[in-house]
Amino acid sequence: MRGVAALLAPDILDLLDEDPGSVAAETEEIHPADLADIAEAIPRDRVADLLSALSPDRAADILEYLNEDLRSEVLEAMSTRQAAELVSQMTPDDRADVLEDLEEETADEILSEIPEHARKETERLLAYEPDTAGGLMTTEFVSVPEDTLVEEALAGVRRIARGGRREAMHAIYATDRNGVVKGVMSLHELLAAPEGAMVRDVAWEEVVTVPPTMDREEVARLTSNYDLVVLPVVDDQHRILGVVTVDDVIDALVEEHTEDVQRFGGMEALDEPYTQISFWRMIKKRGGWLSALFLGEMLTATAMQHFDIELQKAIVLTLFIPLIMSSGGNSGSQATSLIIRALALGEVRLRDWWRIAAREIPAGLVLGAMLGLIAFVRIVLWQQMGIYDYGSHFLILAVTVGSALIGIVTFGTLAGSMLPFLLRRLGFDPASASAPFVATLVDVTGLTIYFYVALFWLKGTLL
Repeated sequence: MRGVAALLAPDILDLLDEDPGSVAAETEEIHPADLADIAEAIPRDRVADLLSALSPDRAADILEYLNEDLRSEVLEAMSTRQAAELVSQMTPDDRADVLEDLEEETADEILSEIPEHARKETERLLAYEPDTAGGLMTTEFVSVPEDTLVEEALAGVRRIARGGRREAMHAIYATDRNGVVKGVMSLHELLAAPEGAMVRDVAWEEVVTVPPTMDREEVARLTSNYDLVVLPVVDDQHRILGVVTVDDVIDALVEEHTEDVQRFGGMEALDEPYTQISFWRMIKKRGGWLSALFLGEMLTATAMQHFDIELQKAIVLTLFIPLIMSSGGNSGSQATSLIIRALALGEVRLRDWWRIAAREIPAGLVLGAMLGLIAFVRIVLWQQMGIYDYGSHFLILAVTVGSALIGIVTFGTLAGSMLPFLLRRLGFDPASASAPFVATLVDVTGLTIYFYVALFWLKGTLL
């Protein structure tokens, strides 16, 4: 749609210049997400004009789809009263997200201008961390007393639906007089209930709930496991506070996945879109990790200097250093990628580390033996075919490289699989165990293993 938005943008600008009052009617059939694309395609100083030409609720819908940077810029350019009028039309969770992105002083000014009920509701949501269930939830849900007749409950639901937007109409919660969740039912189940039945007779008693402090990754996992459209958030007394809707779960998953992918690349996760983050802020995000990895790789030179005498006696050993380093790093990267994903999906937990180690050690031995055999055959074949002369001790050299690969790949596999567990235990994101980080760790240890194996096999021959 972005290509279409670029084509429509000039027409929208013409309307804003010639007949702003017709913009609302001309764009009535365009989805808010598509209108947001058009807003991003026009000059930034005209976006506020576009929003002003629309009704407040329509403009609020578009604001929800704008990228964070542009949205903040537009709201900060508006008067406090104008911004408050738009923000108050948003759903509570989106309103809280928008204000979270603004400067604290600006957010406080806008909050002071919105209606009291919406202000208190928003302040409650802002009290939760953004990456928790409380930070994701909306307070727009539907609940009815469990001792209500089905007919009365239906009439109440109709009044709620007609009275204003309710983001989560997919599920209706049955509660007691204290607001404690006692059951849940779909709108279809409520409509299909027999006349004269009580809500408690229709609602399912087994309700999956989460506390407001639960991490968004765990929220997403529960939503997926139980095929939920909405997930209720409850307090310590099991009173419903709000619900997390599936669209917010998808947004959270996209953001979490983006952060993980960036960390996999060996950098700090960006907190803004790539095209919008400032140059020096991006350098800061990338430079720290890159410097740390560089310092780690300097240990490789230290390891080689330690075995400098042996290398001078058997210069042929240096031919296989790239092969040794890459094999260990690759095996470690494979293992850490598998375990990070398994931890994220809840397939393994911290207490399973020993089970993973028992699985990865034989896997590393087998994989190392495969690579070792390939290296052995390659050295022997090249010697026999005259492609390269490794000397009279080429068989011992082949055994050295082959057996070293077994040890290096096994160590790399074990280190790569255990590092995410260690980071999780220390309270860090396991995704920080990026492929470059694991490769750097295994490079140093791999070289050390290689040279000690060479000392063992080649003592008295080349060395």
